[in-house]
Amino acid sequence: MKPALMVLSLAALSATGLAAASAAPESTVTHAQFASVLSGDWRVPQNAARDQYRHPEQTLKFFGLRPDQTVIEITPGNGWYSELLAPLLKDKGHYVAAIVDPAASDYAKKSADSLKQKYAADPAHYGKVEVVAYAPEAPVFGKPGSADTVLTFRNVHNWVDAGNEAATFKAFYEVLKPGGTLGVVDHRAKPGTTAKDNEKNGYLPTDYVVKLAQKAGFKLAAESEINANPKDTKDYPDGVWTLPPALVKGEQDKAKYLAIGESDRMTLRFIKPEK
Repeated sequence: MKPALMVLSLAALSATGLAAASAAPESTVTHAQFASVLSGDWRVPQNAARDQYRHPEQTLKFFGLRPDQTVIEITPGNGWYSELLAPLLKDKGHYVAAIVDPAASDYAKKSADSLKQKYAADPAHYGKVEVVAYAPEAPVFGKPGSADTVLTFRNVHNWVDAGNEAATFKAFYEVLKPGGTLGVVDHRAKPGTTAKDNEKNGYLPTDYVVKLAQKAGFKLAAESEINANPKDTKDYPDGVWTLPPALVKGEQDKAKYLAIGESDRMTLRFIKPEK
């Protein structure tokens, strides 16, 4: 059974000391539109198989996605969310894929080449995608105040490990319009642990991520349990990559990790305050 959408009340958020809740932004993408892209034959089957864990329709609705928005996705990886966002935004909106500068490393170049090939091979769905390359140490994602929404999925732990998390969140703040949304999904650490406790294992404490955003100027609007997974024990020697889809241990205990599913994840919506 999929976890129900849960937006924390004002009282609950105040009790945690995180922030005051705000009304969820209205997503004007219809269920029929989501169903159309989720069942699209352009999607990689292995990507579509992850829907049961990533709850894309509920997640994007929680972030208030509208088809007329300018949306920047940070490091789209193999284009999992590109397969949904690019078609949803291509007629009235603008989808921007922000990738690490290919000159930064061989891995960055390989990743960029693969994603660009994916887009070029299907102009009907990706022909209007804009690709922006950024320097990890001093990121710029576009003109100041040019985006309605910035989204990042399972990336914050990488920036923390690299030590450029503060610069990255500040760049999110700069590129967003006043009132714009920052949507964050990442692997959620065990309660009571610190970022140091989870160094290099892929997990992060929710309060740590909230503080990163707040230091950059954001306000926490709400959090959701859409992507929660209570089966995730978060104590694997090889970190979160023990679980699918990475399954770094190969066939060793594969059935066990498939039964757990993907990681337990925080889903946070931040707002850049109006001035």
